[in-house]
Amino acid sequence: MSPLKRRPTRLVAAFGALLLAVGVAATPASAATWEVITGTGSTWSQNALDQWRTNVASNYGMTVNYSGVGSSAGRRDFIAGTIDYAVSEIPFQSSPEDGSAPEVPPRGYAYMPIVAGGTAFMYHLNIGGKRVTNLRLSGATITRIFTGAITNWNDPAIQADNPGLAMPDKAIVPVVRSDGSGSSAQFSLWMSKQHSDAWTAGMRSQFPTPANGKAQSGSSGVAGYVSQGYGEGAITYVEYSYALESGFPVAKVLNAADYYVEPTSSSVAVALLQAQINNDAASADYLTQILDGVYNSGDPRTYPLSSYSYMIVPTEVKPPAVFTEAKGATLGAFASYMLCEGQQQAADLGYSPLPMNLVLAGFEQIKRIPGAGGASVDPNACNNPTFKPGDSPSNNQLALTAPQPADCDKRGPNQCTTGTAGAPQETPVSGSGSGGSATGGPEGAGAAADAAAAGPA
Repeated sequence: MSPLKRRPTRLVAAFGALLLAVGVAATPASAATWEVITGTGSTWSQNALDQWRTNVASNYGMTVNYSGVGSSAGRRDFIAGTIDYAVSEIPFQSSPEDGSAPEVPPRGYAYMPIVAGGTAFMYHLNIGGKRVTNLRLSGATITRIFTGAITNWNDPAIQADNPGLAMPDKAIVPVVRSDGSGSSAQFSLWMSKQHSDAWTAGMRSQFPTPANGKAQSGSSGVAGYVSQGYGEGAITYVEYSYALESGFPVAKVLNAADYYVEPTSSSVAVALLQAQINNDAASADYLTQILDGVYNSGDPRTYPLSSYSYMIVPTEVKPPAVFTEAKGATLGAFASYMLCEGQQQAADLGYSPLPMNLVLAGFEQIKRIPGAGGASVDPNACNNPTFKPGDSPSNNQLALTAPQPADCDKRGPNQCTTGTAGAPQETPVSGSGSGGSATGGPEGAGAAADAAAAGPA
């Protein structure tokens, strides 16, 4: 697996100002300055978290530990009080799907959005010895693949999505998560809302393995299976970042405007303009997301499986939980970094940066962390690419400048030959349809160019 080129940034003066704003003294980098904090949870957002942890460790002397054990396990660890923070794509469940007890933390908590992204469909497919990088799939076809109703790549439904490709007589291997995950929850929720005729299981953190499928643990596990030589014919659902990191393509997914779209940072930003955010500050689910509007958005630039990931932070110190007020100072400073400076790297890592309204709301959540301080934050000092000084919280610069999809990405007889994600190479026309090139290229492709060049033929 070829890693993305990491681009650690210096913690600029703006970060120091932010630390002061949340009540933390901006002192020189020193391991003794900060209490060590530990968290567990999502692998969906782990590539972003790992980069940010590296940045604050090398540039500011913070030790922020994190283990990607899956969202479900992260929430359980938070309830048990064995960690300082958790990361999850879905909130605590009042009625867990496995019939277990409701997820009720014994201490106060808050949800803080940390990054946006697209749940992508990374695949490994050759036609006539040539790598396919421009696969297109409708939602109905995806659902039938992951329920085992479609088992071969030359199925008429897949061929209809791909007029420019002569789909091969090759068995499909759907690769799913073996652990409880936010990726599974978000994917299954989308299927239950959009394709309930084929998917009847509702939202599932624990994904049932199809008879023709394989189950692997973690985002790295499913992406790793697809990327191996034995993974030819396989497809998985995984955050877009992992396809970039692996040098592999993702399927363009048909949206409500009849365009096949890749989950770039721009298409995710456009999609999430339609997310319904819980704005009731008195609600336990404050800032969590309802995505029906995203699924049904008529904007042709929309990637329909776009969503946010959340950090779950403590709002009280309650022994025997390991969290302390001293740790809250570190957690507040790290969270401040993520919301502003850290968002600069989101697109290169395969994610989409948070918009201004959620950044401001995130800082309000930081104020609730014991030990993090309580001063207000000037958004003009926040080095986030979705807004500029003087912007309204309702604006998103990334969405405002997002390009329209190419004509060859519209459903019909044409199919763009341009590759996606970590595999930007073009795929020759082999089917009855005509080709075409998408303008520009997949965002993050520059960061993944070396990985793409090293990928299989």
